[in-house]
Amino acid sequence: GNFGSIEGDGAAAMRYTEARLQKFTQDVYLKDLDKTVRFIPNYDETEQEPEVLPVRVPNLLINGSEGIAVGMSTSIPTHNLGEVIDTALAFVDNQLLTAGELLGYLHGPDFPTGGIVANASDLEEIYATGAGKLRLRAKMEVEEGRRKTDKDRLVITEIPYTMIGAGINKCLQDIADLAEAKLLPDVTDISNQSSKEGIRIVLELRKGADTEKIKNILYKKTKLEDTFGVNMLAISGGRPETMGLRQVLQANIDFLYETATRKYENLLEKEKNRREIQEGLIKAVNVIDLIIEVLRGSKDRAMAKRCLVSGETEGIRFRTGESRIMASQLQFTEAQADAILEMRLYRLIGLELDALMKEHEETVANIYRYEDILDERSSMTAVLRGELRSLADKYGRPRRTEITNAEEAVYVAADQNEDRELIFVLDRFGYAKTMEVSLYERNKEAVEESYKYHFPCRSGGKICLFTDTGQLHTLKVQDLPAGKLRDKGVPVDNISGYDSSKEEIILAASQKDLNLYRLLFVTDASLCKVVDGGEFDVTRRTVAATKLGEGDTLREVKILQGQSRVVMKSRGGFFLKFPLEQIPVQKKTAAGVRGMRLQDKDSIEAVWLLNDGEQITAEAGDKTVDLARLRTGSRDTKGTKRS
Repeated sequence: GNFGSIEGDGAAAMRYTEARLQKFTQDVYLKDLDKTVRFIPNYDETEQEPEVLPVRVPNLLINGSEGIAVGMSTSIPTHNLGEVIDTALAFVDNQLLTAGELLGYLHGPDFPTGGIVANASDLEEIYATGAGKLRLRAKMEVEEGRRKTDKDRLVITEIPYTMIGAGINKCLQDIADLAEAKLLPDVTDISNQSSKEGIRIVLELRKGADTEKIKNILYKKTKLEDTFGVNMLAISGGRPETMGLRQVLQANIDFLYETATRKYENLLEKEKNRREIQEGLIKAVNVIDLIIEVLRGSKDRAMAKRCLVSGETEGIRFRTGESRIMASQLQFTEAQADAILEMRLYRLIGLELDALMKEHEETVANIYRYEDILDERSSMTAVLRGELRSLADKYGRPRRTEITNAEEAVYVAADQNEDRELIFVLDRFGYAKTMEVSLYERNKEAVEESYKYHFPCRSGGKICLFTDTGQLHTLKVQDLPAGKLRDKGVPVDNISGYDSSKEEIILAASQKDLNLYRLLFVTDASLCKVVDGGEFDVTRRTVAATKLGEGDTLREVKILQGQSRVVMKSRGGFFLKFPLEQIPVQKKTAAGVRGMRLQDKDSIEAVWLLNDGEQITAEAGDKTVDLARLRTGSRDTKGTKRS
């Protein structure tokens, strides 16, 4: 039967449930219990219980802890067993490692529900001080419909640790409320398909739904993004103390050395006792005839034992006086004498004698080993390292929680009645925002110096991003944060279909402005065409802006504003200037025509547009080329070499 569930279901009745320890518990929590810790009376002094469990790993970090006491509370996140052991071993080797350096091994929390820790940059301070806040996020995946009639789905596959229990049902209700309030108009259905295989909350979407916007709303308005307060308060040395990562590891390692010392002291004592018995039996075998004579001549066990221990022969009948003299010289210990008196005759068999000698050798070797472990800290360290490493290899599991730095979820409620002018800015790192026109005018030079793209847009409009892969990504201005000059903005990856790891933006422009102009497209392979900007007034978030051949890349997209000449430069140093009218106007789905005839392995490096009489220079090797003075040629020719 169950003991409750991740969704907050109650436990089954007692008659349906049972519990048994896992092998992990036996190996890690209870092993060597009788050798390592002190036993104390239980609450009513009827039994003995261990003062503390001899846990062989830093359990406080692995299992975490949450609790409230009078005037204080603790909240410690869970961590990955293998990573915690790696961190402990690194700390054993070098106890001067800082919290930041230790995070190279620990990485951060690892929750059983998976999910995302979205503020990796704060972890060093949290683990140095033992206090702070983790920003937890759910993991979501977009499943596209296999057929045209199928709807896309946004699937929540992992949840924040704080949602365990009733949090899942509460989240489902919150999402339904958002959909009913028209904040999630693109969500048509919500279903909880979670099972023993894992979490699966499915949101069915309308065609063309903006999934990034939906994600941001969910993160902002529901518990799919939540905070976990870290307060690493623990009892150390009998008193409560807020401990950083280094202090927790130090306390655990000290405990490991303490329990290991007790263990090997107990083992050493047992081996010494075993050696004493073995040496007594070996000595007894050598004078077994005399001992048998002592036993046969004694009246009781006590008389025989006195003879064996102290050589007292009074009252014992011996066959000869010589036997009495030899018996008086016996000096076995109390333990050896008891072992001799209890010894069975089969131990006199030759093979048994050989086994006894072998056991004695092993016992002596164990004694030397245990004494070395207790006397040399390096030897004990090697033993502890081996035990920890074997536990990590045997019970280690892959990390479930992803550690990353994610921008705060941005959601700006759209005001349908207001459409005002803003300035769109995009820096070279892919962070975008909007700013008021008045702010831009006051800081025009700073904006033009700091941002790669900056131009006017309307608050209800869209921004077009052309990339070197030939894609056009559109994003809504209302999805962009409004910021001041020094505000960072939001990565365009988060609010559009753009992927900065696979493509590069080569032109950003307002969709409204594109409707007024034509655009020039030029690829690395020198294919070029002119396209009406109105063709890019699309509703889909991502479309193909042009057709590219295999291995080709879109090099330039230029907005035409009355220029009459185009200049192309190849990486081989060739320049070609020709009239812009020689490039045909084509659809966005066309591949284009050849602009410059390239040599083998050469490609287009740069493109310029010129007005009559305009002076523009370009670098070609160690030369400066005046583009206006280049001879005007024709399209589909080689041009002239200038480097």
